[in-house]
Amino acid sequence: MPFIVRRLAFYLVAAWVAITANFFIPRAMPGNPVESVVAKYPNLTPDAIKALELMLGGGQQGSLWSQYVTYLGHVFTFNFGADIANFPTPVSSLLAQTIPWTLTLVGVATVIAFAAGTGLGILAGWRHGGWLDRSLPGLMFLQAVPYFFLALVLVDVVGVELHWLPTGQGYNGAATQPGWDWAFIASAVQHAVLPAFTIVITSVAGWMLQMRNVMITTIGEDYVVAAQAKGLPSRRVIYTYAARNALLPQLQGFGLALGFVVSGALVMEIVFAYPGIGLLLLNAVSSDDYPLMQAIFLVITFTVLVANLIVDMVIVFFDPRVRAREATR
Repeated sequence: MPFIVRRLAFYLVAAWVAITANFFIPRAMPGNPVESVVAKYPNLTPDAIKALELMLGGGQQGSLWSQYVTYLGHVFTFNFGADIANFPTPVSSLLAQTIPWTLTLVGVATVIAFAAGTGLGILAGWRHGGWLDRSLPGLMFLQAVPYFFLALVLVDVVGVELHWLPTGQGYNGAATQPGWDWAFIASAVQHAVLPAFTIVITSVAGWMLQMRNVMITTIGEDYVVAAQAKGLPSRRVIYTYAARNALLPQLQGFGLALGFVVSGALVMEIVFAYPGIGLLLLNAVSSDDYPLMQAIFLVITFTVLVANLIVDMVIVFFDPRVRAREATR
């Protein structure tokens, strides 16, 4: 319990630092968000400009401290203001529309890559020197290829030349509308196959290599050798004694990967024009949409912090050595 309290305090401080940086960075930049809106409507009156400043958070209403306190209140109530490019749509509405797409696509692809890579790594580590172990350099070649480059190749070959799968978007907007019906779900799955395959094929080798290396170290431990000497079945030795203990570092890496699910496929979403948070961030940067950029930054930051906290708790729960070490502090 003291360990969890310490880690929770650490992440709360990190979250406060991120929120504070998110407040001061836009204010250190020249101009303010209102200028982007005013440029589109040059005939606005001074009263209308003042109203826009109040709505978008521009200008300098009150002291810096009062602005900071107001900003903290807005963050804790998920009030990120109005979007500039799609004024007066709330930023929170845009996030609610795009985050589920990214979480579904990248989250599922990350879980598939982790499961496949971990399973292959267990087998390659247990029978190191076998055909599966020797195939690892070929898989590492795919790991070294930039995933956006592989995505472009797949779009050209699979989508443009062979016409097997759609080349972009999240669903067929001309034929379906978002909803919980089979036509939309089938269209969304079809459009997600190519970007998900890109993520899986470029990351599975990394999970496999990490698990394989830890397995090779683990099978040399005394408890694994003793289990083999007792004549226990190989399957039990592999999964109960060796893989179970070798899985702990893998789980830590998996937790960190989940933390970067929201931000880890920004370029991939741009390549496939996928309606996730990556494409939304590109649009925000290109249109100087400061409120939207701030909100996306906070979402990514808090996702990583929460994932790290969960990983710390999982490691303490599953690893008795960590619990014993923390108990002596």
